[in-house]
Amino acid sequence: MGKDGKMKEKYIADLQTNEDITEYYMVKSSMLKVGSNRKTYLDLLLCDKTGEISGKKWDIADEEIAGIKRIKEGSVIKVRAMVTEWNGTKQLRVMRIRMTSAEDAIEMSDYIKAAPEDPQEMFDFIRGKAEAFADEEFRQLCLNVLDRNREKLLYYPAASKNHHAELAGLLYHMKRMLMTGEKVCEVYTNLDRELLMTGVIIHDMEKLTEIESNDQGISPGYSFEGKMLGHLVLGVRELDKLAGEIGMDREKAVMLEHMALSHHYEPEFGSPKRPLFPEAEMLHYLDMIDAKMFDMEEAIEKTEPGNFSERVWTLDNRTIYRRKEK
Repeated sequence: MGKDGKMKEKYIADLQTNEDITEYYMVKSSMLKVGSNRKTYLDLLLCDKTGEISGKKWDIADEEIAGIKRIKEGSVIKVRAMVTEWNGTKQLRVMRIRMTSAEDAIEMSDYIKAAPEDPQEMFDFIRGKAEAFADEEFRQLCLNVLDRNREKLLYYPAASKNHHAELAGLLYHMKRMLMTGEKVCEVYTNLDRELLMTGVIIHDMEKLTEIESNDQGISPGYSFEGKMLGHLVLGVRELDKLAGEIGMDREKAVMLEHMALSHHYEPEFGSPKRPLFPEAEMLHYLDMIDAKMFDMEEAIEKTEPGNFSERVWTLDNRTIYRRKEK
């Protein structure tokens, strides 16, 4: 609620095709582009706490460019737009934009999408699991990685968009994978629990380098290193250095590097190797389970009971059904 007592009126989850809106949204990315007609247009990615939506402002006049260049990632802007649909997904056809000021009485909690648990509590949970490891090398490696990256972990998203693209999303992803992994080890007793849990803790840690983010968990995209190398290669490089610092057994170090390198499974998703031992295989499926469940939860939250969601790109363009309430 803003200073004047007004609630934000139209969240992204509530937008309906063909309606005209005048509303405030946070900017995730803003880029001037040139279309096939050689005219300049503005490509926006807007968000609030309920999700994100792309927007286009077509045929930008020369006199508008200076003002548009003032729009930065993390800015809250007021837009007048028509809600349209393209390829089964809603987007905004923007007519007018203006920057906001203190008079707009913006409440930032309306715009920041955050993990549903307290970041410090999630960090303490993960660190507590690592601290209890019987294997001293796994314990030391994980504690070193967690403590060195604590400040960033408390706000970093797990992605620029899609699954866990939210404040402290990386911690939330890691915690749920650890919880599922412990249960899985009760069923598949051949798995080395501490090797698997160490793999969970380290597998996505270099997303802190791959992704750019402000302290509100809003990511405009990828870093230079992220675009050139990606978090899998960055992770192997960092693990090799960290394992050397503590004098880790070479077999264990290489197995952890393999887990980081292979957890995307397919070459087209960045993994040059598929998993070659059980804990590496399970790490991939823990990662997939949590990502898919997150995306399904998101789709269902935005859908009325008894209806299907919009198409979800990360779920192979499926529409997800929300069952009727009991």
